[in-house]
Amino acid sequence: MEHEPLPSEGHAEVRIVAATPEIARRVAEVLRRCFASTEQRSYPAGREGGTRLHLTLDTARTSEPARSWLATSKSTEQAHAHTDEV
Repeated sequence: MEHEPLPSEGHAEVRIVAATPEIARRVAEVLRRCFASTEQRSYPAGREGGTRLHLTLDTARTSEPARSWLATSKSTEQAHAHTDEV
């Protein structure tokens, strides 16, 4: 399996999968209120309909409440991907 390149330092790639484009856009809007982001890109999510939305967040340019959450959170080496993640 080939891996996608990692985002640059201070950025995070986010993928949202939802039943409808409207739900995906609502989730993206909440993230944009906390982080600066790129323009979202959307794709079909499968035969059942659904939408997959991708955006890049700039974690260095945050607003509240993301700033306080990032300051108090700690990364752990024990964090594992879920079984359904690629």
